[in-house]
Amino acid sequence: MLQNFLCYTCKEYVEDLAKVPKAFLQESNVRLIVIGQSSYNHIKPFCSLTGFTHEMYVDPQREIYKILGMKRGEGNKIPVRSPHVKSNTLLGSIRSIWRAMTGPAFDFQGDPAQQGGALIIGPGNELHFLHLDKNRLDHVPINTVLQLAGVKTVNFSNKPQIIDI
Repeated sequence: MLQNFLCYTCKEYVEDLAKVPKAFLQESNVRLIVIGQSSYNHIKPFCSLTGFTHEMYVDPQREIYKILGMKRGEGNKIPVRSPHVKSNTLLGSIRSIWRAMTGPAFDFQGDPAQQGGALIIGPGNELHFLHLDKNRLDHVPINTVLQLAGVKTVNFSNKPQIIDI
């Protein structure tokens, strides 16, 4: 679940989620779903921007966020840094504001203070894993979620892999 569609950390996290091959998910009978808190009309531009082709839904009233206990505001001040965030705070914030100003509808696409999280549900309604983000940099590593869901992990590094033969 995303903080909001304009948040640079969320954009960069979803760019990495987009790298998860559908075949990996199908092999494990797992669905990857992103939920944002904006209007539905922001889904298509956000997917185009991030390359995300999996399922995406919105919860503009943040009902799901409330049910899961996701907090508003920056919580824990202990520095937590997602391995999926590539931009520094200043540059990332400037890019987020620029996207808001130049987007088709000038709005901030949700409550900027709302924190997101990650969860694994199913089969059925059984909750297997829940991570509530403490701040905008506190995204759980994607490979952690993939491993817990029984899905093959992905190399998110831009560094070339060295393979010993």
